[in-house]
Amino acid sequence: MGAARRFKQVDVFTKVAFKGNPLAVVLDADGLSDAAMQAMARWTNLSETTFVLTPRDAQADYRVRIFSPDTEFPFAGHPTLGTAHALLEAGLVPRRAGTLVQECGVGLVPIELGADGALAFRAPAASLAPLALQHQPLLARVLPGAALDMVCTPLIVTMGIAWLVVRLGSAQACLDARIDGAALQELTQLGVAGVAIYGPHDGADPADYEVRAMFTKHGSLVEDPVTGSANACIARVLQAQGFPDGGETSRAYSARQGTCLQCDGRIAVSYVDGEPWIGGHSVTVIDGVVRV
Repeated sequence: MGAARRFKQVDVFTKVAFKGNPLAVVLDADGLSDAAMQAMARWTNLSETTFVLTPRDAQADYRVRIFSPDTEFPFAGHPTLGTAHALLEAGLVPRRAGTLVQECGVGLVPIELGADGALAFRAPAASLAPLALQHQPLLARVLPGAALDMVCTPLIVTMGIAWLVVRLGSAQACLDARIDGAALQELTQLGVAGVAIYGPHDGADPADYEVRAMFTKHGSLVEDPVTGSANACIARVLQAQGFPDGGETSRAYSARQGTCLQCDGRIAVSYVDGEPWIGGHSVTVIDGVVRV
């Protein structure tokens, strides 16, 4: 049996347990091998499990490695917020008041601590590339019959993890969209993790945008409850495309994700000095130790 290590399972992008995206966090991971980390991530079978390590960079408060059941990611959004939440709850005192600095595969990621308990990370730098014309028919097969808003070009956005970001004509079109898993599996051959679709709500709704993120796992279609990296990619796309909705969305907006899964993830996006920050709340569901 392995050593007892502090462990939490948290729900991210929600104030209400079981409505967000779950994350497993091992708080004392120094000494664990790559194989042990991957084995535990496979065992938890969550979209991600994180392992907190002593930082190598003097500017960082901690270092984190992020594993899915199958591989390691250099960066992911909901693991960033969930790990920070778990560490703060466990008593970590930031080196700089009001800000944590996470070291991960994409470098240093600052995380702001909100007065209401919300956390927000600055979206890493991203590369944006239009989906090539020869792949447009494939996109049509991925989203058969969907009301795509082709005024905003579908973009492959890469920030450690890559998403194809596609805008639909409305939030309802986003909710109604059907996804062809076989076509999406073919799309991933272009080097993307999956497709992130979004559409604007009208003024009467509780969020500015509806978001969905889909990928394939072992050949099966999976929809993610709430996705920090996909929302960060969408934030970069909105900025690059000149905030087509205008108004306040050029400075801050809100998004909802998980509706089709009976979840209610809430994401707050703001732009500070031209950089998007992706924020939300987290709640701890399991708090104890794991022997690994």
